[in-house]
Amino acid sequence: MNAPLKVEQLLPELDHTHLDWLEEEAIFIMRETVAAFERPALLFSGGKDSCVVLRLAEKAFKNRNARGEFAGRLPFPLLHVDTGHNFPEVIEFRDRRVAEMGERLVVGHLEDSIRRGTVRLADPLESRNGHQTVALLEAIEAHRFDVLMGGARRDEEKARAKERIFSHRDSFGQWLPKEQRPELWTLFNTRIKPGEHMRAFPISNWTELDVWLYIARENIPLPNLYYAHQRAVIRRKGLLVPLTEVTPAQAGETVETAEVRFRTVGDMTCTCPVESPAATAAEIVAETLQVTVSERGATRMDDRTSEASMERRKKEGYF
Repeated sequence: MNAPLKVEQLLPELDHTHLDWLEEEAIFIMRETVAAFERPALLFSGGKDSCVVLRLAEKAFKNRNARGEFAGRLPFPLLHVDTGHNFPEVIEFRDRRVAEMGERLVVGHLEDSIRRGTVRLADPLESRNGHQTVALLEAIEAHRFDVLMGGARRDEEKARAKERIFSHRDSFGQWLPKEQRPELWTLFNTRIKPGEHMRAFPISNWTELDVWLYIARENIPLPNLYYAHQRAVIRRKGLLVPLTEVTPAQAGETVETAEVRFRTVGDMTCTCPVESPAATAAEIVAETLQVTVSERGATRMDDRTSEASMERRKKEGYF
């Protein structure tokens, strides 16, 4: 009887040729975006999808030296909306990665919106994820960005499956699904009126598996939260809620330590890990080949409030 294949042996068996096509398409979209707009920015949260888009941006706009290192700067800044409840490990990674690359980072702080009174919280510990829209739109207005490139993918969630590659937003920052523009034969209508802007999604046609295959192939650095580690968690409504100062245990709940990893990272109040021993990108690829629930469906509390929760937030201007 043959011994089972190890993860390291599995990756070479997978056909990676589609990654070259996806990479080429994404680079084409990013170059088209920069050519069509005056003040672009790239959404960078330190999450896996934005790290992949950042690597694609390097390939699209930078030169490589003899050692294979990227030289020069991107022709646009990076933009992140900080809720104040982000995982500290992700913020530390974000700042370190931007410093290593020598890029410009613009941060829209939700705390500033709270101080201005444009965001009002019903409870200090409520999820700030949905409130990011206000801080994002304020950052767009302050810096006069006319297009934001992001790492949203169509396989993440039902509402995101309705997205075009170029997603039009009106002067209020709203996304209107029925008014999105056709994109036949890879022809994009990028015209906007004063006050409007676009969101461009270069990896729309990628899946979670594609992202991890690309991370493994390109050796893309990520926050350590994405890999297996020991963490105090609470089992709540079928999810593993991480124990933090903004997600404390409730009366009657038991805190336990589990080996977990995060499939997606966001606001601590709504992002949950999954139990997993996967400690490398290759091992995560092997796990992803077997999953039947999207990362948002498996780990995001805010997407479980209703079937239309994401679509409602997107219509208001969410990522």
